[in-house]
Amino acid sequence: MVTGCRGAWVAMAAWFAFSIATATVFLLLVLSRVSQAQVFFFPFRQPETCGHNEYFDISALSCVPCGANQRQDARGTSCVCLPGFQMISNNGGPNIICKKCPENMKGVTEDGWNCISCPAGLTAEGKCHCPTGHILVERDVNGTLLSQATCKLCDGSENSFMVANALGNRCVRCEPTFINTSRSCTCSEPNILTGGLCFSSTGNFPPRMTSAARYGELGVSLTSEWFAKYLQSSAAACWVYANLTSCQALGNMCVMNMNSYESSTFDACRLFQFIFENTAGLRTVHSFSFWRQNLPWLFYGDQLGLAPQVLSTTPLPTNFSFKGQNQNTKLKFVAASYDVRGNFLKWQTLEGGVLQLCPDTETRLNAAYSFGTTYQQSCEIPVSKLLTDFPTPIFYDVYLEYTDENQHRYIWAVPVLNLNLQHNKIFVNQDSSSGKWLLTRRIFLVDTLSGRENDLESQPRLVRVATQISLSIHLVPNTKNGNIYPPLITIAYSDVDVRDPTSQSVEVSFSVRYEMDQGEAHVQTDIALGVLGGLAVLSSLLKTAGWKRRVGSPMIDLQTVVKFLVYYAGDLANVFFIITVGTGLYWLIFFKAQKSVSVLLPVPAQEERFVTFVGCAFALKALQFLHKLISQITIDIFFIDWERPKGKVLKAVEGEGGVRNATVPVSIWRTYFVANEWNEIQTVRKINPLFQVLTVLFFLEVVGFKNLALMDSSSSLSRSQSSYIAPYSRILRYAVSAAAWLVIALMQIVFFVVFYERFIEDKIRQFVDLCCMSNISVFLLSHKCFGYYIHGRSVHGHADTNMEEMNMNLKREAENLCSQRGLVPNTDGQTFQIAISSQMRQHYDRIHETLTRRNGPARLLSSPASTFEQSIKAYHTMNKFLGSFIDHVHKEMDYFIKDKLLLERILGMEFMEPMEKSIFYNDEGYSFSSVLYYGNEATLLIYDLLFFCVVDLACQNFILAACLTYLQQEIFRFIRNTVGQKNLASKTLVDQRFLI
Repeated sequence: MVTGCRGAWVAMAAWFAFSIATATVFLLLVLSRVSQAQVFFFPFRQPETCGHNEYFDISALSCVPCGANQRQDARGTSCVCLPGFQMISNNGGPNIICKKCPENMKGVTEDGWNCISCPAGLTAEGKCHCPTGHILVERDVNGTLLSQATCKLCDGSENSFMVANALGNRCVRCEPTFINTSRSCTCSEPNILTGGLCFSSTGNFPPRMTSAARYGELGVSLTSEWFAKYLQSSAAACWVYANLTSCQALGNMCVMNMNSYESSTFDACRLFQFIFENTAGLRTVHSFSFWRQNLPWLFYGDQLGLAPQVLSTTPLPTNFSFKGQNQNTKLKFVAASYDVRGNFLKWQTLEGGVLQLCPDTETRLNAAYSFGTTYQQSCEIPVSKLLTDFPTPIFYDVYLEYTDENQHRYIWAVPVLNLNLQHNKIFVNQDSSSGKWLLTRRIFLVDTLSGRENDLESQPRLVRVATQISLSIHLVPNTKNGNIYPPLITIAYSDVDVRDPTSQSVEVSFSVRYEMDQGEAHVQTDIALGVLGGLAVLSSLLKTAGWKRRVGSPMIDLQTVVKFLVYYAGDLANVFFIITVGTGLYWLIFFKAQKSVSVLLPVPAQEERFVTFVGCAFALKALQFLHKLISQITIDIFFIDWERPKGKVLKAVEGEGGVRNATVPVSIWRTYFVANEWNEIQTVRKINPLFQVLTVLFFLEVVGFKNLALMDSSSSLSRSQSSYIAPYSRILRYAVSAAAWLVIALMQIVFFVVFYERFIEDKIRQFVDLCCMSNISVFLLSHKCFGYYIHGRSVHGHADTNMEEMNMNLKREAENLCSQRGLVPNTDGQTFQIAISSQMRQHYDRIHETLTRRNGPARLLSSPASTFEQSIKAYHTMNKFLGSFIDHVHKEMDYFIKDKLLLERILGMEFMEPMEKSIFYNDEGYSFSSVLYYGNEATLLIYDLLFFCVVDLACQNFILAACLTYLQQEIFRFIRNTVGQKNLASKTLVDQRFLI
């Protein structure tokens, strides 16, 4: 028993020990997880926030105390010894050891490693101080440290002309202007000391100079510290000594003042002009009269009419071509760059975004210099970034490099049109006339220097930025080899009043555009518009004359004038459509397919005329479409039922309680069925609108035909995402979409007419067959005295029969065992154009008035039952009258049948008036479809195309244009069906509920 208890206790102890060990391991794992899940943050410190006795540890990114007898150095990232202490060792940071200097040697050498006795006191840093003109000497020639420092006076006598340098540690030769002016190292009166240079006060150099920097956009002038220090010295050195860098510096200050000239003020540009005028005896550079020796080329002169001569007189002696062995599509612009002090920096190509402030990939930046590619780039840049990236401006003289036939390299100076330039306070370059322009040469991008007022190290009060840079390239008229005139750089600067650089920003843009004279194209367009417009007038007069004859009106009244204007609107819309499509395809084909460049696309401003033509075409075509729509839904139509009663039946007499014999009523269902089929074919078209829209959208967006509308020379349907995508040309966009729409529509029409109607379904002919099978004829008047007749009288005598008899009748007809269906015996002609006499029309109107009275004011004077009975009676009267008219019963209202003359068919009018007898014209073309969508496919097609293009031109979005086009198609289709049903129901007494 004891042994069993001991075993139990041992087991319990072992289990307890195991539990403790497991808990311990679990706790360690939890602690490990906790340590791994610790958050990583610490206080944010900057070097300038560290205390005087702390330095910024670049490893720990925090402030660390310096050691004993130490303080923060100038950069704030290390420690130095306090004044009066020498360094014993220095390993960076706080790892330096400092030792106090003895009382007899309180000074510390310049390098800080030794103590030394000073002859003339100490500086604030504990270094030896020497009087002005002296240099400090701490070691002998071989570098041995002296026990006491000495101050040596530099020899400024004529034999040496030496003076202490700015650091005071060595003697250097005096500035040459001091020696030339005073034969010494001092510039005493009456000589003038300016900008560190010495000049004689004698001579005719202008004494009154202004150091103002003008900011014309803000209407502000301020005293520039840079101009105050260096304008006079640069101008004097340029004038007196012909110093090259000084002349360049003076030119830069003129450019910083926007090349503005004012005769009453001697500012930078006036001083430059003074020197230019008074150095006429010097030779010119490269035989350019505007480029004087020693001076930069800033101006082209101020003569009126000079700018057009420079820009459009002499073509560049080089050719550009898009394709072929001699392909040349690169504009090789180079620039001579200078710093603000006038030093030449380097020659550099403009590729890589030299003149483009907006950042982008190198491929997209360089696309600006691909010939024929219209380039647009814009962005918003913070002012703080401009202050950081452009502490001083860089100046550029831009040239276009080319090679001649002998492969010799040349450069052509590119003129500049500075929109901010003022000539005697007038912004001459903003004038619309190029004859008043003053062209310049040198440009800069950002000037943060001239706007500093009191200290060149302080934040500028104003900053000037080139916010718009545009490069214009003009093609030589009638060129076949891709010759261009000198390019023009148009630049506009914006003046920014700096208040909070971190929150302020500037919108900048860079663009390249290509232009050619559009005068000849406008003349050709005007000629085409005049000729086609005259033909449109003639066509409209013929249509109006035909309409006058069809309505039987001999007088020219207001309605006639309105009708002529409506017809003219439709014809003129076709004229504008032909001109715009032709013009668009011309630019698309000749621009994209050319090898040597002979045409360039119109710029957006030149496209306005084209867009106006498109808008006129759409507006006029919309008017024509609405006119046709209204005409179609207001036609007169009646279904003549040829079916006759089959015997008599006994019929109960209401109210009398008896019966009597009555004729068997003719079923109305055949009429309803034909009316319903007529309602269905009202909006049948030769194209499928949904398929048309989706297919056009597929080819434009998916296949990539829209890329043909880009304003570049490429004909590729696909573009890389990394490459630059040029803006769209509205003309090319219209041409591509119109071509795609027309080609797909024509393919649909050909398929519909050649294949679908022949082998699958022809709804127009099927309707004529249905009329014949139903023993129903259609009498339709589209005008007062003109319309159409579909002869549907059954050759079997009746159609209201059973299936067996119907099949037997069809079999007999197929085996030619019965007469033909035509109105004239032994013919198949079932469709006719009809011109009815006025007597026939009057009789028709009298019956028709009674038929439609239930919808007029008469319904208020009688009960609905009596009105309906009157309408039923009028229906039967009309049916009987029209049937008897077709059967030649009314000799006073008879008709005859004839063929139309060829000229009548071409002109769409009738030469013979139906005076006593009506005229039935054989019509094998089923022209009654002209009162349906089917017969107006051209109008609908052009209207839909123009609607699609107008929406796209307004929104630059093919998908939106496709959606809206299909939406308006469905809306007008719904309106046409709905209103057409109501008109059909009112004209034929068919209940609208049976029209699906």
